[in-house]
Amino acid sequence: MNSEVAQLEPSEVWTWFEKLNAIPRPSKKEERIIEFAKSAGESLGLKTIVDDCGNVIIKKPATPGMENRKGVILQAHLDMVHQKNGDTEFDFSSQGIVSYIDDDGWVKAKGTTLGADNGMGAASIFAVLASDSIKHGPIEGLFTIDEETGMTGAFELAGGILDGQILLNTDTEDEGELTIGCAGGVDSTAKRSYEQVDPGEGVAFRLLVKGLRGGHSGCEIHLGRGNANKVLNRLLWSCHKNENMGLRIGSMVGGNLRNAIPRESFAVVVVNSDQADSFKQIIKAQTEIIQAELKRTEPDLQCTIEPTDVPNKVLNQETNHAILSAIYAAPCGVIRMSNEMEGLVETSTSLSKVKVADGEATVEFLTRSNVETAKDDVNHKVDATFGLAGFTVAHSGNYPGWNPNADSEVLRLMEKLYKDMFGNDPIVNAVHAGLECGIIGSHYPGLDMISFGPTIKNPHSPDEKCEIASVGKYWKFLIDVLENVPQV
Repeated sequence: MNSEVAQLEPSEVWTWFEKLNAIPRPSKKEERIIEFAKSAGESLGLKTIVDDCGNVIIKKPATPGMENRKGVILQAHLDMVHQKNGDTEFDFSSQGIVSYIDDDGWVKAKGTTLGADNGMGAASIFAVLASDSIKHGPIEGLFTIDEETGMTGAFELAGGILDGQILLNTDTEDEGELTIGCAGGVDSTAKRSYEQVDPGEGVAFRLLVKGLRGGHSGCEIHLGRGNANKVLNRLLWSCHKNENMGLRIGSMVGGNLRNAIPRESFAVVVVNSDQADSFKQIIKAQTEIIQAELKRTEPDLQCTIEPTDVPNKVLNQETNHAILSAIYAAPCGVIRMSNEMEGLVETSTSLSKVKVADGEATVEFLTRSNVETAKDDVNHKVDATFGLAGFTVAHSGNYPGWNPNADSEVLRLMEKLYKDMFGNDPIVNAVHAGLECGIIGSHYPGLDMISFGPTIKNPHSPDEKCEIASVGKYWKFLIDVLENVPQV
């Protein structure tokens, strides 16, 4: 635990945050963090439930005189995205996150994701549960699992466990915003096998696209950042078009998280020996073109070319062409902006992962939309594109969006409290990210739901950071909301 971070104000929140960050908690491997949450609830003398899925529910009675207030469910997810820079030596399975205070008023991590998404929200809930001075009605802390890779905890949350009428989700990442809706999403996986052939005569190179910012494929898809898989494929395509080059792909690998914009992608390729210089010149020229196109959003984009051993096997020419064509033609990025809310992305898709090796090719997408038919339309585009290239496409993990309720009672309360406290109106919006509210609401119809939180930038990447001042504002506001929850 970094004692300097733990002593930041409000110290009760930052201390819990550092406790959480001491525990490895990747999606689908949350056993240690589940046990931590369970032990924390029990040590506070509160009723603690771990459901069959692994969600942890901690119930705290109302403080004296507040028994007639509506029950509030405070919700956060326990898992975090584990990402690190390529030059960072770090074992996520055994090491806790190493956080530090940056000079510009932010908390960051050394070469890895910080875990503020959604560790900061979870820390604030634990701080409420542990407090003996905050006035509140009945409280339930709901800590879900596996939000980042499938929202499994929200999907498998059983009805009848929760009693509250209001749900405050803590997973919004801009202080001063009250989120009342979000996009739904679906995963698409295209697969095909291919014949491996001898590489023949030639020289081999390893191409690496790196230096991209990456980030959250929902919250940051509109920023125009480069997709490493798309960039690499474009470079290879420029050489593939030259028949004299004789480009043969040995392998391609890029991206490692379904919900993050891929930051790095690499390939091992073989070209005819007399085309080696031409290959390097084309890659250099095309890289400069892409760097110019993305100079404002990706100032550190690079493509390195290194000689390497000729692989034992490469793709046959039919597969070579089919895969490069499908990835080039595949939809990626913002598909459509919302007509209902200015500045909101309605529909997008992120080509999140590519793996071509050992006779198997797999390409993965995460598509998001708050319009179900638009989400289906993108699925059909992926089906059509990769179907032409001999792939079989499967769709999974479909989850619903959260439709805004502009007449929400708790929204009106929070708008008033925020303006009274800080002197300006909060921003009321919907987001293009996937929040668990829509899924939880399907299990508990009628919940009045709002999402809010402190300011977190660059989630899902090693550039993730949390603004210190925003945590104090968020915590003060959360306490005020709890003290002013409407009566039943």
